[in-house]
Formats: sequence, structure tokens, C-alpha cells
Amino acid sequence: MFSGIVEEVGEIVALRELEGARELRVLASGILDDLPVGASVALDGACHTVATLVEGGFTVTSIGTTLSRTVVSHYQEGREVNLERAVAVGARLDGHLVQGHVDAVGRLVGIEERGDYRLLDFEVPPEVSDLMILHGSIAINGVSLTINAILDDGGCQVGIIPFTWEATTFRSLTPGTEVNVEGDLIGKYVRKLMARP
Repeated sequence: MFSGIVEEVGEIVALRELEGARELRVLASGILDDLPVGASVALDGACHTVATLVEGGFTVTSIGTTLSRTVVSHYQEGREVNLERAVAVGARLDGHLVQGHVDAVGRLVGIEERGDYRLLDFEVPPEVSDLMILHGSIAINGVSLTINAILDDGGCQVGIIPFTWEATTFRSLTPGTEVNVEGDLIGKYVRKLMARP
């Protein structure tokens, strides 16, 4: 379980293609203090297991569902990624409950600068847009965000403050960039319960 509060921006420094899988070597520093082998770590919001610790970072292996439902399959060497360790029991929950189970891939469709902050419009598929409510939560590339507006096409708009812009990979996104999207956890359970006969 994660909170959607990015702890560090890391970098994919090596990729190894395996049969039906990809091994990623991630350069990091700040999160290594408490990141043992076997720990959960979110890369752009997609939960991975730390396979090995290496000089200046760690490795993870992405398989099957992760490769088909996230942007991990598009990663190249040099790609920056948002990193977050799993939430410790008893820690303050500053974002919202994020499982690290990406629901779908969305796409940035527009950026509007408004003085010191930015409004970003995202296209999201129905499995996520059905969970959205105005001022509710959504995780985009692992960042906990508040839905500022629901767009006519079913997408959403979020506001990005200067701190978040500088502390995450949002600063490198351009219109057309694909992103990992996770809908609100509570909304998923409500939808499931409401669908029962």
C-alpha cells in the first residue's frame, strides 16, 4: 500500500529483456536507506518487488500484467520515474490509499500554465473515469492528486503546484505522453457492491 506521495525521482539506467519479462535497474539514493530485498516499491505508481540491491540503486522485474497494463513496457534507459516505498503502519497518510495496482494507461492531452501552477488535462479510459468524482482522488504516475474537473470526454483535470511539478516527473511530460492511472480504491469497492443484484 502506498500514499501517492513521491519520495524521489529515480532513473532507469539499465534494461534487460527476459522471456515475457523485463528487468529494470533503477538509480536511486534517498529511498535506499530502508529498502530491503523483497520490499515493495512503486515505479510511476506500479508496485514492484525489489529483487536485488546494487551500487546506487536496485533492480525489479516486470512481468505479464504489469507490462500489459502500465507504461513500463515503454521504458527506455534514461527514463525518469517517480519512486515511493510502501507506507509503514502507523505512518502519516498524506496522500490517499494507493495500491500500486495500475488500472489503465491514460494520456496527457493538455497543459495550461496559470501563474505559478499548472492545470493538466488527462484522457483516461472508462474503467477509471467511472470511478472519478469531482474533488476526489486519482493517482497518475503514482502521484496522489485531486480531481479539479471532470472533462466532457470523461477525462480529468488536475492542478499541479510548483513543489509537485519540481519533485516529480510531471515536469518532463508533454501532450501525448502516456501515464499510469489508478482509480480511487474506495470507489472500486462501492462500484462492485452497487453492481450486485
